[in-house]
Amino acid sequence: MILAFALAAAVLFGSGAYLLLKRDLIRMVAGIMLISQSAVVTIIAAGLARGRAAIAVAPGDAVSDPLPQALALTALVIGLATVALLLALVHRAIVVFRTAEQDELAATEAEHEAGLERQRQADREEAEAREESERQAERGRAR
Repeated sequence: MILAFALAAAVLFGSGAYLLLKRDLIRMVAGIMLISQSAVVTIIAAGLARGRAAIAVAPGDAVSDPLPQALALTALVIGLATVALLLALVHRAIVVFRTAEQDELAATEAEHEAGLERQRQADREEAEAREESERQAERGRAR
């Protein structure tokens, strides 16, 4: 039984790592989700023990540990919230940039950065020209 959990966790983690290496944002989110689920499977497998529930146990009876189940439930909730946030961010990126490909997003960002640098340079040149004209006006008043 433990071998089945180990294989399931390995397949989930391997699939998630493979999807993380893709250049599509949605596949990357799916990879994160699969890796999160492999962690949950690992936590559940670590807590496999035969025993009774921890409610009203007679002395000497085997008790199953509820902590791994609580940790797995917590990991599921946190994973769901993380995936929801990532999907919202990916949706916004797709709406704004009209692509989910990482390479195209990087190219768009580089173009935007180049445009901003051109604008900064034009602002610097304008400020320098303004300062020069102010200096010339002061020289003209001083004469």
